[in-house]
Amino acid sequence: MAGDGPRIGGLSSGLAVILKDEDGRENSSKSRLVSYCDDFCHQSVERTLEYVFGLPNKSIGLLTSPIDSKFVRSIVRSEFSKFNASSGSLVRNRDGLCIFDNGCGPHVVGLEYISICGDIRIVKQPLLLESLAMFSSVRANACVWKGKWMYEIVLETSGIQQLGWVTLACPFTEHKGVGDADDSYAFDGRRIRKWNKKAEEYGQLWAVGDVIGCCIDLDYDEISFYRNGVSLGVAFREIRKMGPGFGYYPAISLAQGERCELNFGSRPFKYPIEGYLPIQAPSSVTSFATQLLRCLSRLLDMQRKEQTEHSSVEKLSRMKRFVSFEELFDPVSHGICEEFFSILESDTGSMEYIGWGPFLSFMMEVFGVQAPHDYSSLDRAVDVFLEFEQSHLLFEQLINALSNGCKTASFVLTECPYSGSYSYLALACQILRREKLMMLWWKSSDFELLFEGFLSQKSPNKQDLECMMPSVWWPGSSEDVSYESGMILTTTALSKAISKIEEKHRDLCRLVIQFIPPITPPQLPGSVFRTFLQNLLLKNRGADRSVLPPGVSSNSVLVSLYTVILHFLSEGFGMRDICGWLKSCETVDPDVGFLHRGGQQSFPMYLFLKNDPHRTGISRLGGSFSHLLKSNPAKNEEAEVIRWEEGCMDNEETRVTHLTRQKPCCCSSSRYDDFTRISKDPIIYTAKSSTGHCNHISERSAHVATEYSAGTLNDEIANKPSSSDQSESELGYRSIQHMMIVPRESNVSSATLTEEELLDALLLLYHIGLAPNFKQASYYMSHQSQSISVLEETDRQIREGTCIEQLKRLKEARNLYREEVIDCVRHCAWYRISLFSRWKQRGMYATCMWIVQLLLVLSKVDSVFVYIPEFYLEVLVDCFHVLRKSNPPFVPPAIFFKQGLASFVTFVVTHFNDPRISSTDLRDLLLQSISVLVQYKEYLTAFESNETAIQRLPNALLSAFDQRSWIPITNILLRLCRGSGFGSSKHGESSSSSSSSSMVFQRLLREACINDKDLFSAFLNRLFNTLSWTMTEFSVSIREMQEKFQVLEFQQRKCSVIFDLSCNLTRVLEFCTREIPQAFLLGTDTNLRRLTELIVFILNHVTSAVDAEFFDLSLRRHGHSLEKVNRGMILAPLVGIILNLLDASSGAECREHNDVVGVFASMDCPKTVHYGFQYLLDYNWAGSFRGDAYLGKLGQLERFVSIIISRTESQVVEGMGYGEEIDEDDSTCCICYAGEADARFVPCSHRSCHGCITRHLLNCQRCFFCNATVVEVVRISNEL
Repeated sequence: MAGDGPRIGGLSSGLAVILKDEDGRENSSKSRLVSYCDDFCHQSVERTLEYVFGLPNKSIGLLTSPIDSKFVRSIVRSEFSKFNASSGSLVRNRDGLCIFDNGCGPHVVGLEYISICGDIRIVKQPLLLESLAMFSSVRANACVWKGKWMYEIVLETSGIQQLGWVTLACPFTEHKGVGDADDSYAFDGRRIRKWNKKAEEYGQLWAVGDVIGCCIDLDYDEISFYRNGVSLGVAFREIRKMGPGFGYYPAISLAQGERCELNFGSRPFKYPIEGYLPIQAPSSVTSFATQLLRCLSRLLDMQRKEQTEHSSVEKLSRMKRFVSFEELFDPVSHGICEEFFSILESDTGSMEYIGWGPFLSFMMEVFGVQAPHDYSSLDRAVDVFLEFEQSHLLFEQLINALSNGCKTASFVLTECPYSGSYSYLALACQILRREKLMMLWWKSSDFELLFEGFLSQKSPNKQDLECMMPSVWWPGSSEDVSYESGMILTTTALSKAISKIEEKHRDLCRLVIQFIPPITPPQLPGSVFRTFLQNLLLKNRGADRSVLPPGVSSNSVLVSLYTVILHFLSEGFGMRDICGWLKSCETVDPDVGFLHRGGQQSFPMYLFLKNDPHRTGISRLGGSFSHLLKSNPAKNEEAEVIRWEEGCMDNEETRVTHLTRQKPCCCSSSRYDDFTRISKDPIIYTAKSSTGHCNHISERSAHVATEYSAGTLNDEIANKPSSSDQSESELGYRSIQHMMIVPRESNVSSATLTEEELLDALLLLYHIGLAPNFKQASYYMSHQSQSISVLEETDRQIREGTCIEQLKRLKEARNLYREEVIDCVRHCAWYRISLFSRWKQRGMYATCMWIVQLLLVLSKVDSVFVYIPEFYLEVLVDCFHVLRKSNPPFVPPAIFFKQGLASFVTFVVTHFNDPRISSTDLRDLLLQSISVLVQYKEYLTAFESNETAIQRLPNALLSAFDQRSWIPITNILLRLCRGSGFGSSKHGESSSSSSSSSMVFQRLLREACINDKDLFSAFLNRLFNTLSWTMTEFSVSIREMQEKFQVLEFQQRKCSVIFDLSCNLTRVLEFCTREIPQAFLLGTDTNLRRLTELIVFILNHVTSAVDAEFFDLSLRRHGHSLEKVNRGMILAPLVGIILNLLDASSGAECREHNDVVGVFASMDCPKTVHYGFQYLLDYNWAGSFRGDAYLGKLGQLERFVSIIISRTESQVVEGMGYGEEIDEDDSTCCICYAGEADARFVPCSHRSCHGCITRHLLNCQRCFFCNATVVEVVRISNEL
């Protein structure tokens, strides 16, 4: 009889094993409903009941008494009894399976606890597991030896896990687990390997939220695995047959911190595989319960139709024998529910399976998977169930199932925009509006884990992106033209789907924020959300480490929560009742987000100073929290709030705030047509970048600290000789107007959720959750640009190629390059639509404005500044560079600083050398930001117009040039002075028109060097030492490769990097000789002699290479041509240095003190000097210049060389004439053997020439002979 009833779609696929026979015979509900409408006027009640229960026509006779729940239950019992019998036979047919009682019941499949090796923790009942040891293994308490069986595993993490089957003969140790022995078989999607004593390539890379199906076919002796229902192929064949009781056990091995959830069949499978049975038998009442829910669904379906078909209802109302639907609904629904809960009570273990399967499917069907949703029918159904006390257990399982569904739901293009976790979130948000159900969820011991589940989103891997974006296009590609429009439609649909999910995340968080738990003492709204947020941040403190500790949340949880809070703070909460109690300040427009209000700002200091477990482990600018409590204890600041006026740190003339006429970029009403158009296009791609030899250090992207090339040189450039210590100049802080520190309001409860606290949490969530994603996005965007360049170059070679074999190899390589480009394009598109939506960029910009103002204000309060968490500064810098490089761009570069972020320049300039910041890595981060920004003309303008940068930057750069920071400072100086040296105008650049040179800072640097001679002397000494070291390292590396007759990739890269650094240092030295020549030509000749020796030293290394081709090859990096990398890069600044000295020495005063020609002529290696200068004259300079303007300079150099040769020859003649009369005695300096030993060390009395002593004391204060500390240097002539 039931076989004639209507089929209700949307049921869980896990029910297919039980219901496939019944479903195959059912007809559609629509046709049945129409047939009863034909004679509905005659016997309406009877026909209605037949429709609801799926009975044949006229199987219910004329009713003579009112309908009640008892009558309904009698129909159910008489008509549905067959379902109990069929289910029972299915459950009993379990041949080939043996379950060993582990204390949970004789038929319950779980863990065999005695098999655990390592440390496995049950995070959540029943089988959400996590490994706390380095490697942990466990098997189930059931084995199979005949038939086809499966179980599912939901991945909570995506690291090393070995999932599969073992026999009792497989030993578990600290290093060996599933798949590491005979009769032990495993799949590891992290390493994309299958394991049976040895590893072989198999499967796909898995991702968090994947559902792995582990299947064993003992009829054909095969094991296979499935990822999200898609077969990965047969992994193992001809496995050994086993006997009864000695079969294969489900088993897993997990690395430390890895989590997964096992499902042996206690819940419906997400992706059941046809022909395979679950190891845990489903409940015997499942089929019966499913039919009851179908009856209730048909009843609700009639309610929907009654509301839409008013004319039919009015017609039937005139028939006196018609009973209104409302009179019929209550007894029928109650009778169905009474019988439903009765059968659940008869099988105590059925609640989980019914809740995750039939009940979830029923609620989904009633509510609707996609919009528009049927809210009234869902509310009616929830009302009916809540009348029964047993429903609380059922709704607990439903909430668990919805949370779990959010973790595993994938994006399906055809379902957009209601794809992914949307349907689960929409249903959860609707039912949790009920106070009873919200209370039920909150009282659950797993409340926070379930909340995290709701905030989870399944991230796609390569195969997922292929399904989501079948057509791929990029500018300049040779793909089908239709692919462009196809990809635009695809990315637009996915973007809308993500927006829908984010909207539901906000709805859910609003419900939690509004919820007031009934506990003592009374709580304010937001207390539950605040507790959840604190606990989440506490357990994720190590999420930024390379090796994650156990217990950290999924990255998608952190990203989703960040997105929710960012929207609340930037776009507003969207509910006025929340704003009423959330703000601790005066009433403001609730539609304006916290980050965009402007005017007076405030921040409670307790967020930095309070000693609580949620914050004490966080590193601070001044060091660890415990150290600061001892060295710099906070007095009463914890109870204070600091207030300031927005923009108080900016110049009044250029100040841009939310209250000024010109608004910041995040709130500007202006529309930039080009950039608005770009921002609406979800597949804009980064243009190919070309870097010259001066830009050898790649620009930093999302993570400036990790991608800056200086960081990668630590291992390649080691044992650099120490230079003089960095001089810590006093920080010239600017006084703040309109800033005050006031007592904190006593009537604000410490448990109240404040917007400032949300901002604090937002930054930490960005640090541990968003920053890694932006770094990955930056990698793909950069790699995409490089891959497209390689593909285009390969296409060019194919077009020009003639050799058949070469063309064959090129075409094979092209296919690989094309696949690599397509993969990058897909990943870039995904990151753009998920991370770079317009409102998120707006919120990030406002966050940068807010934080940089806060940091500048607090920098005036030493006692508080040192307590600021390090992640505040890291997030500010990272977020700034993410926005700057975002694609599509947020705003044009010309106004990026000007309209809101001028304070960022002030901050980085002021604090990159701030001794209060204990972490040198943080100071380097600020310095590297300057290095990146000054290479762009638009950003350099912001530095030139910044008062703090003008006052502080030149001196700060010179003083910070030390062993650690010399690389970024060299790049900064080089970029400020670019285009002004010899050979630097090949492309028509000049000091005034170069893209990043600055006449302003060149003048300021010159003034700083002239006004502070001690500072410049120390800087020049470190510059000499560093350049000498880099050239020595370069020469040694070249010699090592020549001796081995091979160019290794690592050594070639090291040579190239060191050579670039040497060229940059030489350019800086060239700038010094042009702008401050008196430092070399006036006074003692120490600097001039060191400079001369360094020039000869470099020329000797460059010109003495045995194999010129080998030398040039060692300089080239991947993708560089000889036009960009050649010896001229370092020879040109050497020529510039010499010409600068010649031009400056034309004055009589300079010639009187230090003779440039005489110093070069006095070198003890005249042949080396002459050969080096001749090499400079013979070098092909045409490739370094545009035009022939350089010929006059070379003529000047040629005349200089002629004078040196003449002077040297005359000195040789003079030496020969007096050679017999010269005796070596104690008056000759035993260091240089060129000058007279006219100076004496005190107290040791050793002698040397004054020049050697002066140079030595620049770096060391000890005697070169006896190592005694030098107190004084006395000129011997003065003693006489």
